[in-house]
Amino acid sequence: MSLPLPQLTPQDIRQALLAGEEIALLDLREEAPFAEGHPLWAANLPAGKIEIDAWQRLPRRDTRIAIYDNGEGLTEGAARSLQALGYTQVHLLAGGLAGWKDAGYELFIDVNVPSKSFGEWMEAERHTPSLAAEEVKALLDSQANVVVLDARRFDEYQTMSIPGGVSVPGAELVLRASTLAPDPATHIVVNCAGRTRSLIGTQSLINAGLPNRITALRNGTIGWLLADQQLDHGADRQAPAVAEAERRQAAERARAVADRAGVRRATPADLAQFAGEAARTTYRFDVRSAGEYAAGHLQGFRHYPGGQLVQETDHAAPVRGARIVLVDDDGVRANMSASWLAQMGWETWVLDGAGAADWNETGQPATPYPPHASAVEDVSVHTLAQWLAEDGNGPRTAVLDFTSSANYVQRHIPGAWFALRSQLTQALANIPKAERYVVTCGSSLLARYAVHALAQATGAPVYALTGGTQAWIAQGLPLETGETRLASPRTDRYRRPYEGTQAPRSAMQAYLDWEFGLVQQLKNDGTHGFTTI
Repeated sequence: MSLPLPQLTPQDIRQALLAGEEIALLDLREEAPFAEGHPLWAANLPAGKIEIDAWQRLPRRDTRIAIYDNGEGLTEGAARSLQALGYTQVHLLAGGLAGWKDAGYELFIDVNVPSKSFGEWMEAERHTPSLAAEEVKALLDSQANVVVLDARRFDEYQTMSIPGGVSVPGAELVLRASTLAPDPATHIVVNCAGRTRSLIGTQSLINAGLPNRITALRNGTIGWLLADQQLDHGADRQAPAVAEAERRQAAERARAVADRAGVRRATPADLAQFAGEAARTTYRFDVRSAGEYAAGHLQGFRHYPGGQLVQETDHAAPVRGARIVLVDDDGVRANMSASWLAQMGWETWVLDGAGAADWNETGQPATPYPPHASAVEDVSVHTLAQWLAEDGNGPRTAVLDFTSSANYVQRHIPGAWFALRSQLTQALANIPKAERYVVTCGSSLLARYAVHALAQATGAPVYALTGGTQAWIAQGLPLETGETRLASPRTDRYRRPYEGTQAPRSAMQAYLDWEFGLVQQLKNDGTHGFTTI
């Protein structure tokens, strides 16, 4: 019989946050319910993905962890899973989400809230300049001396962008702005989908001392659409290469900003010392582009583009109070990203002194994953295809797909059921009983962890598809699209109001209204620790 799990009260967690102590407050629900309300510093770690996410996101096994749900019954199983992975300080949040609310503490909606609320806080403190969509369009229509820089990921930019805008992901702005606007008289406008990345990007250029007039596009592409203006789709404009003189100047500017923000300087010897500290968590990120990282990086550093890292601190570094070390090979992107993390209350370092020979790892480093609860028997794509062909209309073989619902809707094996691993019992109630079960996902990585529980629940043989649905696709076998068989609801991903091209105007306006209210919520909450320079 297992011992009762220890608990941390909401007051315990708040005190740890205020004291700057290391703590990971983990919301075990799927992303959509998480986005409906959670504490400011909670990180979303869905119960069904613990085995594939925990070791990377929670690198120190004796980190103090508090887990919670909202009455869904996820905590007991998740706690045992975390303990099986070696975590020794797993606690329940006393009372769950309701306990937090009952204690009188704030609940925040949406995702990436620490970064979004910081952007609003920073604008209120620094009065970051912005222009309405109508004003920016008038500048473009009059062919004024203006350039629009899009601070989002390139894939987001390609989905929809301001006409004529150039893709310059956030951490690249200080590095590349002078190349795109060499004339100091050129007006630089920075945009994103909503507010956060355009505000932080604009303030980055201002903090770095560029001589240009610099403004944010107020409310980003949302504001553009709400003004009944047309967006581009499929654009591919990217910044050209940066000359060495401009790179050196950008590095000097970025270093000065980081120093003002209190960013610390790390040497290779410091890294070795950090690695030996059993009581501290250290996250190490290479903030360059994916291509640069794959071409050569330092051992032990994960890839995370700087702009996205600043936007997604809750995902990248769920242990609040941890140390973060950044690196690049130009002295610009790491320093600018670090300057923002430091202002968000993180102990932030930039690695100096790495030699050319140190960038000796190529490609993507292998990610270690824990062993499965029991042996997993594989089935090949060809055998599964044969089974399905032989089944006809009978329920002999059931295929359960544990990929994301977005991937499932895009394409899946004909007849496969979409299922959330965290809701396996409920999903099985919607699936006709079969003589055997086959689990899959993109690669079958996550699906393999569902085999043991599925076999126990059904009493039938369970197989993992070798190579997952990707292998099925590679063989050119038939596929289905759409929401054909949803055994679980599509709650695994919260649809952002600024996503895609068909978001309702009411949802976009509600999103902006929510962002405007974040500063007051931060004041009510009191645990943010934000500063500005």
